[in-house]
Parts: sequence; C-alpha cells; structure tokens
Amino acid sequence: MKLNKKQRISALAATAALVAAGVTAGTANAGQSAGGSATPQGAMPAPMTASAHAKLVKSADTEAAKSADAKALGLGSKEALHVKDVIKNQNGATHVRYERTYDGLPVIGGDLVVHKDKSGKRTGVSRSTSEKIAVDTASAKASAKPATPRAEGSKAPRKVVFASHGKPVLAWETVHGGTQKSGAPNRLHVFTDATTGKKLMQYQGIETAEEGTGASEYSGSVKLSTSGSNGKYTLTDDSRGGNKTLNLKGSENGDGEPYTDADNKWGTGKPDNDQTAAVDAHYGSAQTWDFYKDVFKRKGIAGDGKGAPSRVHYGKNYANAFWDDSCFCMTYGDGEDNKKPLTSVDVTAHEMTHGVTSSTSGLEYQGESGGLNEASSDIMAAAVEFHVNNKKDVPDYLVGEQLNFAGDGKPLRWMDKPSRDGNSLDNWSKDAGNVDVHYSSGIANHFFYLLSEGSGKKEINGVKYDSPTADNSKLKGIGIKKAQSIWFKALTENFTANTDYADARKQTIKAADDLYGKGGAESKAVDAAWKGVNVK
Repeated sequence: MKLNKKQRISALAATAALVAAGVTAGTANAGQSAGGSATPQGAMPAPMTASAHAKLVKSADTEAAKSADAKALGLGSKEALHVKDVIKNQNGATHVRYERTYDGLPVIGGDLVVHKDKSGKRTGVSRSTSEKIAVDTASAKASAKPATPRAEGSKAPRKVVFASHGKPVLAWETVHGGTQKSGAPNRLHVFTDATTGKKLMQYQGIETAEEGTGASEYSGSVKLSTSGSNGKYTLTDDSRGGNKTLNLKGSENGDGEPYTDADNKWGTGKPDNDQTAAVDAHYGSAQTWDFYKDVFKRKGIAGDGKGAPSRVHYGKNYANAFWDDSCFCMTYGDGEDNKKPLTSVDVTAHEMTHGVTSSTSGLEYQGESGGLNEASSDIMAAAVEFHVNNKKDVPDYLVGEQLNFAGDGKPLRWMDKPSRDGNSLDNWSKDAGNVDVHYSSGIANHFFYLLSEGSGKKEINGVKYDSPTADNSKLKGIGIKKAQSIWFKALTENFTANTDYADARKQTIKAADDLYGKGGAESKAVDAAWKGVNVK
C-alpha cells in the first residue's frame, strides 16, 4: 500500500509541555574560547530558500533514489522508505532522513538518516534500530485490539509495526484524548502488542515558551512585524512565513481569534492587558525564527519557510506552555492567578524547538530520548537568549527565570547544576530512563553548560554559577556558539527517535569532528563534558 503524506508516520510525540505536569561578569559571547579551531563552514547547513528545500526533498523522494538506498541498506522487499527531510551542507554533503513502512504499515522506531557526500556517495547511516523486521501483518487478534477511547481528540487504534525497543512486533497504536490533570490537552499515544495485548510503550503527544511596536512584560519595548493598514492591524508576520499570534480568551479549544489594533501599538507591559502576553509571544516567535535563520540557515521551524501560530491566554490559571504537532503551534497559559503568562523569549524558543525536533530527529517523548528532547529545547532556548542579547532579559543559562513560577523568585531550571530545582538529574545513572523527561533532561543541560562555560564558579551577565562535575574534573568551556553548533548538527543530522545518552555522546563527538576536525580540541571538550555528567 502506497502512503500519501498525510498517511505517513511521525515518530515524535505531538505535544510537549515546558514543565512536568502537576517546574566574573560576561557578555553575550561569554565563554567563547580564544583557542580551538574556527568553524569550517562547509560542515554547516547551506543557505536555502523554501522552494529550493522543497526541490531537494522532491529529488530525494523519487522511487529510484529510495529503492537504491533501501537496497544499499539491505532492507527487505516489504520495506519502503519515505523521505521526511533533507539537510544539505555548504560542502555539498546531504543527510536524507527517512521514515519506514513495512507491508504498508508505519514502522515506529524505524527511522534512519542516510549520509551522502557531494557526489551522492553514501558515507554512513544513522538508525533508530538495527533489528531486522519480519512480522505477520495479518496476525492481529481482535481480542487484543484496544477499545476506542471516546474523549475528544482520541483516535481509533491503528495497526503498526513496533520497532522502538527489542524485536519488532505487530502492534496497535491508540491515541487517548481529553485533558491532562495539569489542564493541558491530552494526546497520549499507547502502543500494545497486537498478539498479547501487552503495553509496549506510551508517550505524551503534547510537548510541554508593517512594523508595529509592543510593550512586553519580559523584554521591554520591542518592534513587531504585523499586517494590515488603515486602523486595522493584526499580529501576523508575513516576513517570517506568516507567524501569527491568536487569542484563546481562556478557552482550551479552537484556533483562537486574531488580535486587531487601530494604531499598531500593542500592549502595556502589564499582564492585565490582554495584548501584553501576545506581544511577548509574537516577539519571542520572531526572535526564535531569526536565530534559526541567522545561525543555521533554517527558514521556519520545519525548514519549509512556513510560520507557526502562537495561541495565548489558554485556560484559566494554566501555569504551563506547550507545543502541539497536530496544529504545529505553540500555546501559552497565563500562570497562577492569570498574572504571569508563560511567554518569555526562552519559553517561546523552548516550545518552537520542540517543532524543530519533531521535524528532524523525532526524539521519542519518553525515556532517555525524551530527556534529550526536553534538553534540546532548553539548550536552544539559552542559545536564542544569547543571540537576542536583550538588555531587559539578559542572556543566561537559566530557564524561565522571569516567570516566578513557584512564587519564590527562582527559575524553573538551572543548567549549571540542574539538581537545584530539587528534581532534575545532574548526572547520568542507570535509572535515568525512568525519570520524568523534564528532570532527566538535566543531564544534557548540565553537559551543555560544561561544554559552553566549563566547571567551577563564575559570573556571566550578573548571574553567578557554580558547576560541578561527576568525575571532579576541571573543565574549560569552548563557548556557547561552538557548543550550540555541535548540538544542532547532531540533533538534526544524526539523532534518531530512540537516541539515548550513550548514543548522544557518540553523535555529538561526530558532529564536533565534522565541524572542527577529527580529534580536535572541540571533540575532546565534548568527550570531557560528557564524562563530567557520567556519560562515558
């Protein structure tokens, strides 16, 4: 059975929230090492228009190209590849990301990336699984088929091949809708063995971030790209793919209503004005778009030049924010007593990066891969802050420091020592995969801080840090610019849905090798930083 685009699978959770349900003075270039190699630009993504990207994907999505790759990879006659994305580097190398079907059924955990040089010669492959697939796709027993949940947003069970962990088996995937205890929408994907009915895995699909002027709550007076004229302006940014900000007005459903304004001057800087949260969200969305475009030549969250909606004023007293793949949008609550909207730049960047992860590696939102998914959003949120370098929201290695989320004036997360929040892990242990993804993310957050800034005490932009290491080593950072390039390259070109911490170490070292030279100072720093969080 040939699948069209709507039928093709997505290996990532549809939604992720910012926090778990129920969270010596420097400059914006702080920690940039004076030594080390300059970035070989050839290994970085090439500038590309949306139409050029679409053409690149189309050329890779031919039956001849896919069949040749499938044959080279030793796939069986019932297996088919479907192009999800293609990244092209400045040196001409390409990285073709595939999803897989078996006898017409989506293969969960079957994704892979084929790496090719500028001549088209295959130079390697990154796989979610190396297990051979050989299942009887007609053997599902009716007695093992789950009942269809009735809550809004639920989806009836669909037959899939489950290859995320262990030997591939025939399975059912059911999506349970409704609302989580936290108030966020529920999109719980549950996989059960089609023969025995045993639950195999589950993940949450809600990933819990004309020129006008705006008075924002968190970033001061800002410029906004809007649309309209003659006294009727809207928060629609046509210069950034049609990014738009919408008002849910306390609802938990629907697309939200467009904002309009007569003089193109938005908000008051106070949360009691319903435009203020929209100003912060619209500004943060633009800054995140510009970061990915300026630094990594990526136009749009999915790399297709298309914008993503931001919905503000979700629910009542909802103290969270989330990314939802089903609408490819960000959604923000107003916080406790509706007085602290979760719309600061780092939160916006965090949520939008879930969309980047969804469009590239597809890290499963559970276990160690889920921790890496959350950490990727925190890591890029810090990178966006340093890129923006806003005087009111100074760059730091904290998450949500402006929100006063718990009412104690403390941030949601600390990257230099994640355990300061009372829950997050500083270092890897064998139980890391059993910890909530918002807390197991601390391992990678800590790694990224050590790689960027090094260990020990220091002060950056007025914020004091004191980062320990698991092996008591003394580390010197390579700077956030090199660290973010290494992480982005690994995330978008080498990570797959099932990547765990051990594989993340291997893939980030490979990224450093590709960017700065094999076995260079940067690669050694990556290795040392992973050892500093007990990933060896």
